[in-house]
Amino acid sequence: MRELRVLLYETPHDPYMNLAFEEAFTRVRAADLTCDTLRIWRNDRAVVIGYFQEAGAEVKLAEAEKLGIRVVRRFTGGGAVYHDLGNINFALAIKAEGVKDPISYLYSYLIGGALRALKLLGASPRLENVNDIVVNQRKVSGVAASTRWGVYFLHGCILVNADLTALAKVLRVPKEKLRDKGVSEVKYRVANLSEVLGRELSYRELVKALVKGYEELLKAESYVDLPSKEEVRVAQLLYEYKYSRNEWNLYRAPHSAFKNLEEKLKEILA
Repeated sequence: MRELRVLLYETPHDPYMNLAFEEAFTRVRAADLTCDTLRIWRNDRAVVIGYFQEAGAEVKLAEAEKLGIRVVRRFTGGGAVYHDLGNINFALAIKAEGVKDPISYLYSYLIGGALRALKLLGASPRLENVNDIVVNQRKVSGVAASTRWGVYFLHGCILVNADLTALAKVLRVPKEKLRDKGVSEVKYRVANLSEVLGRELSYRELVKALVKGYEELLKAESYVDLPSKEEVRVAQLLYEYKYSRNEWNLYRAPHSAFKNLEEKLKEILA
């Protein structure tokens, strides 16, 4: 049976390291130094923006600074999301053979583990706008994906009991732009899963559901693991040279600005 490694590693107090580790465990999987991995984690009060986004166009930066909400850029595309400890984030890095349509594999198949998890919790989720998970006409989760480094990578956040007032204060919502692109209003009509289900959900309950959902989808047997020494070292380098820097988070410095980092990573991942 296929094995699915589960990581519950997180640094909620440091969103920069949390996002550095997202890239780290993916790149270590790409180097075949680990097996297929599902990570479940949390951030405390942060806005995570997509790789291609302009920070000031997506986030009210002065308001975020006033509220102590940090801004960090991820390596995948997609839109800005608000994180706090009322969110559960999940990420999957796997290798697969014979995939003819990578986009469909990511957004139609791999997203199915999260859908199964929500069904286990008593919801009736459906997909909208390709990457939004909707329950009762309200968006409770969004995902982004990548096929870089030869790995199928999908990650997303589930609003469980997040501070939606803070979310509204710091995120800019370009409604007209979304309408022009044919994106439905559900994109910015968000809700907490606990609200739409009418009951409180514990961290343990969410973790169990996500693990079970991906076990069923991938027909895999899971086991909980700790980060490998390679993941820790790669994350430290990514943090030091990229994710802790304004050049990356606020200004999206080009890949050429991180050549020294890539050379250091090769020493570990070669």
